[in-house]
Amino acid sequence: MLEAHARQQMIRIAHLCYERHLLVAMDGNLSSVLDDGSILCTRAGCHKGFLCDDDLVVIDRTGAKIRGEGVPTSEMAMHLACYQARPDIRAVVHAHPPIAVAFTIAGVSMERCVLPEVVLTLGAIPTLDYRTTGTGDLAALVGEHIRQHDAVLMDRHGAVCVGNDLLEAFCRLETMEHTALITKTAQDLGRVKDLPPHEAERLRSMGLKRYGGPPSAVAQADLPGADLPAACMTCSDDESKAAGEGPPSPAIRMAQLRAVSEDTLQSALSDAARFGLTGAVGSGETELEQAVVDAVIQALRDGR
Repeated sequence: MLEAHARQQMIRIAHLCYERHLLVAMDGNLSSVLDDGSILCTRAGCHKGFLCDDDLVVIDRTGAKIRGEGVPTSEMAMHLACYQARPDIRAVVHAHPPIAVAFTIAGVSMERCVLPEVVLTLGAIPTLDYRTTGTGDLAALVGEHIRQHDAVLMDRHGAVCVGNDLLEAFCRLETMEHTALITKTAQDLGRVKDLPPHEAERLRSMGLKRYGGPPSAVAQADLPGADLPAACMTCSDDESKAAGEGPPSPAIRMAQLRAVSEDTLQSALSDAARFGLTGAVGSGETELEQAVVDAVIQALRDGR
């Protein structure tokens, strides 16, 4: 890519990352391979929402600065590891999408097959084990997993997305956060239904052939399960029903009950007890009715 165009695109994509709440303050970094093989990247300590041409630095493949003000991003080793692992990619975007990062902190995996469009274009999104930010250990871990994925999450830290250019890498980042939002909303409603294994396999094989992906993944397009993780291939009909096609589980019902104030709960249980014991709502409470109410409230208190 011509450097002038690459600079314009990097500034625009950085601003979009900030406007879309995918990073804040000095978070994140971007890089893109130029026509001569050198790399354009953001400098350390710049606000991506206000990124300008003076904030961009050109480096070689070892990370040494060729030109520009300031020093390259402190996480440049992670970018270089991606380029070394995937000669087919030309851009890397690292950001801190808040909902997706929250999934890693909560210990909830996004390496699931839930949305057809995501399975088609990204497959499953893994979460990498925790490593200290800015270290060679983290860079090596990201490079290892980028061989098989176009988008990965780092535990407690953020996302790395790659592409043929910055726009493609940004689209993958945006898709990741949108997927996290949809999944979280479904969980808040009490149910997340995974795609049936045969459909997940069909979609992923189709996507790898139609849209491409990591060369190692494309090579698996016609294999059973393609490049999908075992979790996407082992969801049974019973598990699907438990996850979302039947009534909420006891744990979900208990969580919903705990969200209700004790005063509201006592009133509702009193009405329910009177109706259940007499067949109609009466004007007063019996000792048995009050005992039922007291027992349920105490059980909820004990379970906190």
